Amino acid sequence: MEKIALKAKAAQIRMDLIRMIHTAKTGHTGGSLSNTDILTALYYRVMKIDSNNPKWEDRDRFIASKGHSVESLWCILADLGFFPVEELNTFSQFGTRLIGHPNNKVPGIEMNTGALGHGLAISVGMALAGKRDGKAYRVFCLMGDGEQAEGSVWEAAMAGSHYKLDNLVGIIDRNRLQISGSTEDVMGLEPLEEKWTSFGWNVVSIDGNDIEALVDVFESAPAIPNKPTLIMANTVKGKGVSFAENVAHWHHHVPSGEQLELALAELSAAIEGYKQEGQVR
Repeated sequence: MEKIALKAKAAQIRMDLIRMIHTAKTGHTGGSLSNTDILTALYYRVMKIDSNNPKWEDRDRFIASKGHSVESLWCILADLGFFPVEELNTFSQFGTRLIGHPNNKVPGIEMNTGALGHGLAISVGMALAGKRDGKAYRVFCLMGDGEQAEGSVWEAAMAGSHYKLDNLVGIIDRNRLQISGSTEDVMGLEPLEEKWTSFGWNVVSIDGNDIEALVDVFESAPAIPNKPTLIMANTVKGKGVSFAENVAHWHHHVPSGEQLELALAELSAAIEGYKQEGQVR
């Protein structure tokens, strides 16, 4: 998919997830909005996947270690045909497969995740298996920035470097807000890039809501042989919905009917803008 089309697709996914959260009356709105561009770039442009063959042996692997922000992932998997779009209406309802964290009973989900701090360790194991099996697939692991306070993240980071896993790409959704406020107030992380560099990773810092930049860095990884890549994706919590942007309250908040309509209007206008930009180009 062309980069300008990816921008419109990301706006569409944001519309879908806002509707889904409103219908379910629950969900992690802010973090799902912030990570939508990351997932859109991966799923519609970068990763080798096949919705008709979810267990394809040579597929790229994606682990949502930041499992609570699953809403954008559910919407993307449905849009790509991993399961019926209509199933999104069951999100977080009794008996559904689409619970509030990734569930590997759903095609396209590699592992159940959500207990923060263990996704990267799983990804290290998958990447190491790929190396030892002579496979060309890559493993992408999306983490939250609040998650960086978990010690197991750093054990996995050390292992990824030790085993020279250049088929491993870690991504931090660095929106600087968690449920209880600023990450730097809750548990200071800085200098975060230097910490990952000291653990032997190739660190690339980008605007995590810039799809063109995301595509470029994903497609170029690994830039350094024998080193895992860490992408510091600097994002805006609640991205795409003006009244939710950079507001910690929207970490886990459900839009009212009026807020839903405002959000959909903003995102619809964004899609029209991207269409016009594509025509100009």
